[in-house]
Amino acid sequence: MKGLILSGGAGTRLRPITHTSAKQLVPVANKPILFYGIEDMVEAGITEIGIITGETGAEIRAAVGDGSRWGAEVTYIPQEQPLGLAHCVLIAREFLGDDDFVMYLGDNLLRQGITEFVERFESDRRASFSPTLVGPASAPSAQILLARVPDPQRFGVAELGPDGEVVRLVEKPVEPPSDLALVGVYLFDPSIHEAVAAIAPSPRGELEITDAIQWLIDHGHRVRHEVLEGWWKDTGKLQPLLEGNRLILETLDLDLRGRVDDRSLIDGRVVIEEGAEIVNSTVRGPAIIGERTRVVDSYIGPFTSVYFDCEIVGSEIEHSVVLEQSRIVGIARIADSLIGKQVEVRRSETRPRATRLMVGDHSVVDLA
Repeated sequence: MKGLILSGGAGTRLRPITHTSAKQLVPVANKPILFYGIEDMVEAGITEIGIITGETGAEIRAAVGDGSRWGAEVTYIPQEQPLGLAHCVLIAREFLGDDDFVMYLGDNLLRQGITEFVERFESDRRASFSPTLVGPASAPSAQILLARVPDPQRFGVAELGPDGEVVRLVEKPVEPPSDLALVGVYLFDPSIHEAVAAIAPSPRGELEITDAIQWLIDHGHRVRHEVLEGWWKDTGKLQPLLEGNRLILETLDLDLRGRVDDRSLIDGRVVIEEGAEIVNSTVRGPAIIGERTRVVDSYIGPFTSVYFDCEIVGSEIEHSVVLEQSRIVGIARIADSLIGKQVEVRRSETRPRATRLMVGDHSVVDLA
């Protein structure tokens, strides 16, 4: 089985961060989101991985490399325009060949991983082809993962028939037939290639994977499904990204590899990475402080991730994600925030006192 990870897309819902960076490389608990998907693939025994890239392809390639650090072999597949998930399958045809494969959206976080999901698909297919099986059986051509959500109109949505089988899929419906949203992990056999070649673009000009799966259903193929029991986050927006950061931080253990002076307090599950320095400060977990970051005369509260080469001085911050090489000085309170890379937030001493901003397009500023 091969893996296909989708890492194109413009990331418009996370602007301005994604004006200069791939959304799949925004760190959650100080690890790029994309890396969690690669790790899930490898843990499931999938080491041949294709990565679909768009405008941020060079950045993705620089971060992932050849995949050898995970024991994987990565092939990059450029997508000139974001023309839909099914289009990704179409352009990956040569890489995928006639193998079964997992397709994983690179900005999704799935706490339980995909190993059991893959094993059950393979087991069902083996059982269906078993020569000892009595009676007819249909091997699944696809397997989808569903989650109950309060806002299904934002997602692809599945409708189940009286027998519990998937009978219909609708992309971002105005009137959803159920609250079962498609999670960004799919398994397919080679019949999906016939499906993606047969469908037409949707009204929004994209080849929808929901249409391709519907084609399979309409042509007599079985589509297996499971309802997710653990949590799943589509990190394309700020709030789910912060929630994913919180949930992963809750799994960390105390790990102090950096330097903590005797005037500082480390409370709870805190990771201080190599070369980081905590001076006269409190870090209350779960939290993670990245390599070579300095925290001086400050308070770092729960559910905060500060990436590498940052400086936090005389400030308080909690339930936030701070990207690399940023500096926060003299700020009384920051919460529920995503701060980009090489950002400086400081308390001005210039008179007259005022809030002075240099804010990029699509930014959000919420002042006390």
